Amino acid sequence: MALALFKNPLTSGDCHGSSICDGKPTGRRRVFVQTEKGCVLGMELDRTDNAHTVKRRLHVALNFPIEETSLTFGDMVLKNDLSAVRNDSPLLLSRNFLHRSSSTPCLSPTGRDIQQKDQSGPIEILGNSNQFAKTKQLVKEIVKAMKNGVAPLPVNSGLGGAYYFRNIRGECIAIIKPTDEEPFAPNNPKGFVGKALGQPGLKRSVRVGETGYREVAAYLLDYDHFANVPATALVKITHSIFNVNDSMNGIVSQNKNPRSKIASFQQFIPHDFDASDYGTSCFPVSAVHRIGILDIRILNTDRHAGNLLVRRHDGVGQFGQAELIPIDHGLCLPENLEDPYFEWIHWPQASIPFSEDELEYISNLDPAHDVEMLRAELPMIRDACLRVLFLCTTFLKEAASYGLCLAEIGEMMSREFQKGVEEPSELEFLCMEARMVVAQEILSFTPISNTDEFQFDIDFEDAGSEFTVHPAPQVCFSEPPFHSSISCRNPLFKLEESTEEGEVESNHEKGLSCAPFPTAISMKNCCFGGSKHKQRQPSGAKLFGHKSANDPLSRSVSFVKLADMNEEDWGLFLDKFVELLGPAFARRKAATLGQKQRQRLGTSCKF
Repeated sequence: MALALFKNPLTSGDCHGSSICDGKPTGRRRVFVQTEKGCVLGMELDRTDNAHTVKRRLHVALNFPIEETSLTFGDMVLKNDLSAVRNDSPLLLSRNFLHRSSSTPCLSPTGRDIQQKDQSGPIEILGNSNQFAKTKQLVKEIVKAMKNGVAPLPVNSGLGGAYYFRNIRGECIAIIKPTDEEPFAPNNPKGFVGKALGQPGLKRSVRVGETGYREVAAYLLDYDHFANVPATALVKITHSIFNVNDSMNGIVSQNKNPRSKIASFQQFIPHDFDASDYGTSCFPVSAVHRIGILDIRILNTDRHAGNLLVRRHDGVGQFGQAELIPIDHGLCLPENLEDPYFEWIHWPQASIPFSEDELEYISNLDPAHDVEMLRAELPMIRDACLRVLFLCTTFLKEAASYGLCLAEIGEMMSREFQKGVEEPSELEFLCMEARMVVAQEILSFTPISNTDEFQFDIDFEDAGSEFTVHPAPQVCFSEPPFHSSISCRNPLFKLEESTEEGEVESNHEKGLSCAPFPTAISMKNCCFGGSKHKQRQPSGAKLFGHKSANDPLSRSVSFVKLADMNEEDWGLFLDKFVELLGPAFARRKAATLGQKQRQRLGTSCKF
């Protein structure tokens, strides 16, 4: 089974890919080192260089303090051996503890330091994928325009810093989003500041400074341009327009010297408007399905109408037809299972069965191949995100083969509110049951001294904090996990994550606990077939005034974690998860057929 191909443990010292795990230096490489405040320096590494060499060069060029700092590459903390670092990789240098004082500015390198220490060009693509051919062409056009004095334009909308870069004719051809100007990042130009790179961001399972990786991942996963994601790459780019704050309080520096940034680079697609300004009945069924398939695979938590661009085709014989372009995938692939947001879930197109071509595309998806591809192209992406990708792609493949439509799959992945309480999705309940079955099997071979209850600890965050689960004494899975007569409200694995300043600074999550959970599970049977996707404000909606990350945020909830399982448990979990899918899909189909059929499809939908 393909599931067995992705059963590696998630440890900070893992090497990814066969070419880097032999412990030998891989020769001369170019890397881009980014400080936690956003400063970037490109440098060449040879076989004799180590982590201390990198830190020393950064200190000389940027005057950045390197005492009590760690050099990280994705999940890995680099010591002396740099053999796991690939060419064109971004590294992050962060302090091991955060000072409460935030008055130290981000010191940019002088022109002399740049000439001596950073010989890279104005725009450098990080990676050598053959899918970056379009991006390379756009980079050439932009560099030519920059040399001829064509300046980029800042984007005023949104919460993070973004810039339109133009060609020599003044046409916008790319949008650049620096990682250190994301919401809550240290150099955010719109006042949303207060965190260092690598800390929890708008979504606590998406860290500050890592949304750019996810933008590129969504593009790379869009095989054959199936969902129409614009060409996207990660770049190191230097320009004076970029923002640098003088402190963590969001005070914009008046220094306009050229600054180097790590950023996502996405092709700008001319369009007429976004999906919120256009009637959804004019959207082609195939376009909605293809975008939905991608959103499910990557567990997109932010697919609102504002990031679905619409381009009309009103030529001869094409009146009223529209093309959809999905953008803004920075909040996909969270480190934990999250509540997704699918704008399309109530569109009539989502209730139409998949076509034969779409079913064939889904059937040919290989989650193990997806994981290995991202490890090769984006080695800095965290393994927890790859587990989410693997799980959601498996769920999609099994659901589509069982005959579920896009709307039904999306509903099973989406949470509900019951009397003001957020409930786990059906997908999360299935994961919880699979974990409990695995725990039962493991405990059946382990002597337990106390027959009343047992306790086991699970790491919650990379920083090492823990939460404790106390299952009920009797373990019984003889009954089906879904019963309509029993309430689906259950606090199992509900991790209420605090955002206290002290907890953020120590990077530890404290006070996380799981309430007792009866293992004769009563799963989310109360709204099978008739569940309604809750309506909410898109994350890109306007906010007023300046907001710091130290201000209270709404508490986020995580019901299921995947990263805390070791290799053996992860393999057992995947097997049990797949076993549970068939009965769950059968119950959903039965409940749907038992309901009064509702006409949801308008005659104006475009095929």
